[in-house]
Amino acid sequence: MGDFAFDLAHLLSGLMVVVSMVLLYQDRLTAMLNVFAAHAMLLGAAVGWQAEVQGAGHLWITAGIAFVFKGIVIPTALHAMVRRLGIHREIETVVGVGPTLIAALALTALAVLVVMPATEYANPLAREDLAFALAVVLLGLLMMITRRNAVSQIVGFMSLENGLILAAAGAKGMPLVVEVSVAFSVLIAFIVFGVFVFRIRERFDTVDIGTLERYRGEQQDGA
Repeated sequence: MGDFAFDLAHLLSGLMVVVSMVLLYQDRLTAMLNVFAAHAMLLGAAVGWQAEVQGAGHLWITAGIAFVFKGIVIPTALHAMVRRLGIHREIETVVGVGPTLIAALALTALAVLVVMPATEYANPLAREDLAFALAVVLLGLLMMITRRNAVSQIVGFMSLENGLILAAAGAKGMPLVVEVSVAFSVLIAFIVFGVFVFRIRERFDTVDIGTLERYRGEQQDGA
């Protein structure tokens, strides 16, 4: 089972990196939310496999939280938010998709170059997973930087957090209390982001954060 365990763990982690890049490629909100749901479900599968390989039963809780809440509940809530607010379905970007994907490839290579030498004597099962997890984190940050829509920035934040969970699960798991606290933190962050989006939409009739920045500039000029 050794080689198969490594191959499947690395396949699931690698697929998360690929789906992170697909997230960066999306230019419509509904498609982006569907891709994020797939991203979270892949996380659930990756953590579940780590639970099986490591014999760490508590990781099944993390896998279930990722699959149910982040893969189904949160995307469904975001879809409802988009419909209720009548948000413009196209995603505005700071830079084009092409340069963004080139930057994504560079960040993925950087993650591998940084992690692999630093984990030379680490558990072979965790070593590649940590590199993939760092790539997912960096791609989540890139998404938050290159997207102007508040909803897409929420998705970027949660995909970044998916990378952190993947890293923790690959590095021999994490205590149950940490998993529960992470779940509550994600829930609270989602609620805060939701209120934030509603307030932006109510005040500026858009969720483009560029409008908020322009308004802040006008206020400072007026002062």
